[in-house]
Amino acid sequence: MPPVPPLELHTILLIAAAGLFAGTQNALAGGGSFITFPALLLAGLNPLAANMTSTIAMFPSQATSAIAGRRFVDDVGPLTFRQMFAISVIGGVLGAILLRITPPTFFERLVPWLVLFATSMFAWGAFRKQPLHAASTMPRWALVLTQGAISIYGGYFGGGIGFLMLAALTIAGQQIRAATATKNMLAMAMNAAATLIFAFSSLISWPAALALCAGGIGGGLLGAWLIHRLPPRIMRIFVVGVGVALTIYMFLR
Repeated sequence: MPPVPPLELHTILLIAAAGLFAGTQNALAGGGSFITFPALLLAGLNPLAANMTSTIAMFPSQATSAIAGRRFVDDVGPLTFRQMFAISVIGGVLGAILLRITPPTFFERLVPWLVLFATSMFAWGAFRKQPLHAASTMPRWALVLTQGAISIYGGYFGGGIGFLMLAALTIAGQQIRAATATKNMLAMAMNAAATLIFAFSSLISWPAALALCAGGIGGGLLGAWLIHRLPPRIMRIFVVGVGVALTIYMFLR
């Protein structure tokens, strides 16, 4: 694996701008990784380094959003929130370890398929009709397996996990507001586990991570201001467009 390239000041500023947009996008509709991941690729990072750096950089703003909505968190069907939290942490650790031991060349070949899957999940979740009330439940074993698989995927790559969890939580019996808050906390749990593991990797570009982090925090504040002023549908359409373009680019690569 080639070393992480040094970044010039103008590149760092552009990465910070990408973080600002991603933080805003996360606050309005989700899918910020569709902005940060390609931005880091364009800055010269390889896919493995870009994925790890993006996960670390966006964790603080993600944690802030999760903690802000913690009063709406609830148990999930047959499992308590603490059990779901533990599953998410374990899955995040396993996914992060799996990523650390993945050969870089294999991951680079896998990325186009991961981006395609994540884009599909985002498009499905962004435009499907959200249920206002819980309508069904999920057996305990199915919920454990589903959340475990999502958590491992989240620690490994993470694109689209928000919509995957939102679908699983509503099927398991949560109402949409509780599902959104619970999803944010569980995503924070799996990404916290992954961040602790990635932080010791020599592939992390810390200047890029700090720039993304600063931009992401600013974007979260901007998104909170825009949430009642800008139609989220516009942001969703833009993110799906970015995902499609990135998928095509990665396959052509």
